[in-house]
Amino acid sequence: MQFEKINGVTLHYQLIGAPEGKPVVVFANSLGTDFRIWRDVIVRLVGEFAVILYDKRGHGLSDTGATPYSIDDHVDDLAGLLDHLRVRNAVVCGLSIGGLIAQGLYHKRPELVRALVLCDTAHKIGTAEMWDARIRAIYEEGIESIADMILERWFTVDYRKPDNPEFVGYRNMLIRSPRDGYTATCAAIRDADFTESAKLIDVPTMCVVGTEDGSTPPELVGELSRLIPGALYQEIPGSGHLPCIEQPVVLTDAIKLFIEKLKSEGK
Repeated sequence: MQFEKINGVTLHYQLIGAPEGKPVVVFANSLGTDFRIWRDVIVRLVGEFAVILYDKRGHGLSDTGATPYSIDDHVDDLAGLLDHLRVRNAVVCGLSIGGLIAQGLYHKRPELVRALVLCDTAHKIGTAEMWDARIRAIYEEGIESIADMILERWFTVDYRKPDNPEFVGYRNMLIRSPRDGYTATCAAIRDADFTESAKLIDVPTMCVVGTEDGSTPPELVGELSRLIPGALYQEIPGSGHLPCIEQPVVLTDAIKLFIEKLKSEGK
């Protein structure tokens, strides 16, 4: 395990090296998860790419730090980690809030970003009323009280079965999230709006979404792709909000093809 103090917060991360000259791919996670969600993607990338994964503040083995958070706090953490690792010109793959962080990183520190993979995310996610209600419910009754509602948006019906041990494991990951880190990140999502700045993204971008995503459905991700000049758009059948879990082979192939296209075009 690897740890580093960034902006006063200890972040848990993993750097998997590759031969010199290979592209660097950075993964940013969704709300209520840690970087283990990328396991089945990473095993298909190792050796071809250098890989960086990390737990954002308030998640996994990273510190919670002072709350509340803004999206800029999460962006500054990722920028600080990449500075620490002396990484520039990375392909940044962000899922859900990770996609908001990826967009914010591009706008704040464009030299760090070669290209974007925006996975099951949007320019703006949800409404203030929705996020305030979720925060209130968690403080009153705990994350487990709304876990089933969240998981219905995350996973397909076929995956979401009590006799599926993987589903049970990811449910455990969600309900064991630190309350203060989870709710502070809810507030960061609530207040983040990249609707106008998405139009200014000037690096190659691919928007990907599971066809059965209940959190950021295809019509919303499609809207994001239309805001970003020249963005590619791809749907992944048989997946909800977390294709890295339900359809890792399809997602990995999409990422590889996207990066190959960058290389062939000299970008």
